Amino acid sequence: MEIIRYSSQYKAEWNATVKSSANGTFLHNRDFMDYHKDRFEDVSLLFVHKNKIKGVLPANLKGENVYSHGGLTYGGLIWPAATSSQDVAEMLQLTTEYYAGQMHASNLYYKAVPYIYHSYPSSQDLYFLTQKGATLLHRTLSSTILIQKALPFSKLRQRHMRKAEKMGLSIRMDDNPATWQKYWVILSTVLRDKHQKTPVHSLQEILLLKSHFAKEIRLLTVVYNDTLIAGTVLFLTSCVIHAQYIAANEMGREMGALDMLFDYILHSSEYQQYAYLDFGISTENEGRCINHGLLFQKEGFGARGVCYDEYLLKL
Repeated sequence: MEIIRYSSQYKAEWNATVKSSANGTFLHNRDFMDYHKDRFEDVSLLFVHKNKIKGVLPANLKGENVYSHGGLTYGGLIWPAATSSQDVAEMLQLTTEYYAGQMHASNLYYKAVPYIYHSYPSSQDLYFLTQKGATLLHRTLSSTILIQKALPFSKLRQRHMRKAEKMGLSIRMDDNPATWQKYWVILSTVLRDKHQKTPVHSLQEILLLKSHFAKEIRLLTVVYNDTLIAGTVLFLTSCVIHAQYIAANEMGREMGALDMLFDYILHSSEYQQYAYLDFGISTENEGRCINHGLLFQKEGFGARGVCYDEYLLKL
């Protein structure tokens, strides 16, 4: 097996591998990864055997540390379902040799792809990582609904949903940049006032990503008398609806807009092809503590725990 450091000349091959992989998502597509490439020193790798790509590894270098990947929620090795376990073991061996020998790196920080994003079982990397002495460094807790066997909403969420229905709220999917701009104002205000944070993506960045992934990135909004009051951004992978940037203004909160929105997502025929609805993590400080308010809200929709794990392998 041959190891090749990624450069733009391999973009088409990289993207084709990710698209047909057993455990990759559009987040690993170079058009997604490279929107913030100026912030990271890319040291991604391709693994080739007999002119066939066996897998790819998104990664960046910072000092003596390699991260897979610092700009992604999850990274790690990405490979086609036909790639054998022995191939995965060999790719990890080549990875450690390359980063230690060529990059003089001391540590590999490896954010494994959570199993819900696998289109085919793909956890061999975790076995071979631990065989090499990797340790679990951070574990964060996400909240996820198994759509076909979704638990009922809590009584509180059901009351809010009935209230939203009586108020005549409507749900819309809108690609208009003006609508995104209106929603980003609501989102930014909520994040600032409640969490003292700002969106990870600026409005310009999310619109750029949307232009590359029109089908995969959607904005769903809740409207009352033509006034936008709540919404969420959906990242659609082969198996998962990942809801992020969930927000409602004061009117939206009072009317139960988000309860109506997530009931719509769970029961709309448009989204029945997906296995999971994932709300993302409810932990802070790299998983060391739980935001109980966020967890309470998500579990009220019927979501339960899925771990997002990061491993440390000393090279």
